[in-house]
Amino acid sequence: MSAEPVLSAPPRTRPAWHVATVAETRRETPSAARLVLDVPTWPGSEAGAHVDVRLTAPDGYQASRSYSVAASTPATATAPGRVVLAVDELPDGEVSPFLVRELRAGDQLELHGPLGAFFVWRPGESSRPVQLVAGGSGVVPLYAMAAAHGAADDDVPFRLLYSVRTPADVYFADELAALTGPALGLDLVYTREAPDGWSGTVGRLTRDALAARTIAAADRPRVYVCGSTGFVEAVAGWLQELGHQPGDIHTERFGGLR
Repeated sequence: MSAEPVLSAPPRTRPAWHVATVAETRRETPSAARLVLDVPTWPGSEAGAHVDVRLTAPDGYQASRSYSVAASTPATATAPGRVVLAVDELPDGEVSPFLVRELRAGDQLELHGPLGAFFVWRPGESSRPVQLVAGGSGVVPLYAMAAAHGAADDDVPFRLLYSVRTPADVYFADELAALTGPALGLDLVYTREAPDGWSGTVGRLTRDALAARTIAAADRPRVYVCGSTGFVEAVAGWLQELGHQPGDIHTERFGGLR
């Protein structure tokens, strides 16, 4: 088998601090909010990138956390750039409760980014199929990849396996439904409650379910996995047991401080 040609990556945009103004907030899931931010200096970002969000209290205390970028557009001479985030609230979190519950249109935040180079997808970079595997809010950067793939009219096969607790916990439900079809194969796994008429099983993702609902290792897909640490470690281990090469598996995980 001949080696796949390696295309050079475009020059990376140097991360910088940006002031963002909240254009809109809305409920994404019962525990998460979608934040739409106007950023006059935003250079744009690749699908899969993330930013650091920094909050500053009146007494000067600062706290920052990292969040994946769901969508972004660069600033132009006539319009500010736009960054879309989806933030899941952790009850014991220091930053996420404020972003989900307190943030309002007109408020300002500081963003540092764009960040990340390993966990990104670029249209035209490879002819190999792409398998996305998400757990909960880990779908955010993978949704960005699927949306970029659809917008580029790229013919590389794309498939997303998405594990969520209930139908109400699906992020970007309408957007994913619109993408599903020739541009994106979508497989949902419900761990606690399924929608009416669901013919599949309900329960945690297993190795056998992963094998049955993802692109086979023989097809050499590039695999992107994002979710909690435990989810990512389990899925990455199963993928290797199923024959996927470690170098083909890209992972990103989130911890508890959000």
